[in-house]
Amino acid sequence: MNGDTHLSIGELARRTGLTVRTVRSYSDRGIVPPAGRSPAGYRHYGPEAVARLHLVRTLRALGVDLPTIREAVDRGTPPAEVAAAHADALAVQIRVLSTRRAVLMAAAKRGSTSEEMDLMHRRAMLSEDERRSLTGEFLAEVFDGAGAGVAGVMRSMTPQLPDDPAEEEVEAWIELAALSQDPGFRTVMRRAAEHHAEDRAGARSLVPRREPEAMIRDHTAPARAAGVDPASAQAGPVLDAVLAGYATFCGRPDDEALRERLLARLDTVNDPRRERYLRLLAVVNRWPAPDPLAPELDWFCAALRARTAS
Repeated sequence: MNGDTHLSIGELARRTGLTVRTVRSYSDRGIVPPAGRSPAGYRHYGPEAVARLHLVRTLRALGVDLPTIREAVDRGTPPAEVAAAHADALAVQIRVLSTRRAVLMAAAKRGSTSEEMDLMHRRAMLSEDERRSLTGEFLAEVFDGAGAGVAGVMRSMTPQLPDDPAEEEVEAWIELAALSQDPGFRTVMRRAAEHHAEDRAGARSLVPRREPEAMIRDHTAPARAAGVDPASAQAGPVLDAVLAGYATFCGRPDDEALRERLLARLDTVNDPRRERYLRLLAVVNRWPAPDPLAPELDWFCAALRARTAS
């Protein structure tokens, strides 16, 4: 038998660095079939078996399963194509594992029960269409009857989890999904949408105007930075400027009813769950974190209530 033409299973093992048992296993599976048998019944292999086994060894080291390897070598698929296909499969596995890890981390932080953990996992594993349906139903309820012009607002409040989410993005999505299903939060958000629609409906002009919350932030931030007490007389000019802007915004006179209306609006806007939703939304959508509005609203509401009480 010519050693350069026909190799015994032992010689094949020595040339490839594999054990005889491993070579025999690959041979039994048809991955490296023998070229024939000796008169004594021993398997012998052609020189191409060495190259095939080197490929099998490399692919196995990279985690490719044996059925995939056999299909690849039988079809003569180039190793680069096999590697690319396996890389794609690994990417899917990594995403799944990353999502599961994020669920476990979130559950550990919250001290979740097994039922809560199961719900978190199911929400984390939703498809893109299922995620869109879940948040879409939430936003549709919040903005139902809120009038024209809400489509853009709804889009701006829609989470879009990336195809390759980081752990913190998955955690944010899980919390955001739970928040969107909270009946109390839905009531607050719906009330805020109704206040917004009512104020817009009374406007005398179709020209877009700055939202009251933006006006409050702009006028209040300097006063807070200067240490102005909201109950002091120094707060008066800030209140006057905001109230005048709000009266123009909703087309109403600056009177006691207007101030009560603004306080009611701010009580819903200033719910901490709303700010939490917006922060989670920024994480999921990879947006810059929004500046907290609560300090400005707290200051303004305290100043307005102090004037009303006086």
